[in-house]
Amino acid sequence: MVPVTSLWLPILVSAVIVFVMSSVIHMMTPWHKGDLRGVTGEDDALAALRRLNLRPGDYAMPYAGSMEAMKDPAFVARLEAGPAVLMTVWKGTTSMTANLVQWFLYSVLVSLFAGYLAGAALPMGASYLDVFRFAGTTAFAGYSLGLMQNSIWWRRNWGMTLRSMIDGLLYACLTAGAFGWLWPR
Repeated sequence: MVPVTSLWLPILVSAVIVFVMSSVIHMMTPWHKGDLRGVTGEDDALAALRRLNLRPGDYAMPYAGSMEAMKDPAFVARLEAGPAVLMTVWKGTTSMTANLVQWFLYSVLVSLFAGYLAGAALPMGASYLDVFRFAGTTAFAGYSLGLMQNSIWWRRNWGMTLRSMIDGLLYACLTAGAFGWLWPR
């Protein structure tokens, strides 16, 4: 067993490597270019939403409010008439600083769990491949598996989800490589 406090270096190094790689993927490749689409009549749609003065949050249209209300014929008719919308509203901003800080902290958290699990399962001096296997599997779970819920329940585009899961596999391999490289001997 290796205490997680002994793994601070691979935790931080892997988080930095993932942060840099994700920046490269999102800023220098067209990989995620098709994840989102624009709305025809965007200016009109935005003007209508502004008039509603929605607070930041997640919204559904039509909205039932309860399981019982979902059976109401009026709700069913609105749903079947379409379109159905799930949307997230946030205050518009051009600064990505808060997002990037949160992404880095999330990467540290995934690496912390990867280190904890690998450290609980493996001794000091474990082989590179054993460390890679435990850290990589945990990191993949952290970066990828939860994304499928968004496509299953919230109808997010499966292509976007699968591309993000492939990103997660790459991040997991980078995390695993950093742990294998820097594992205490």
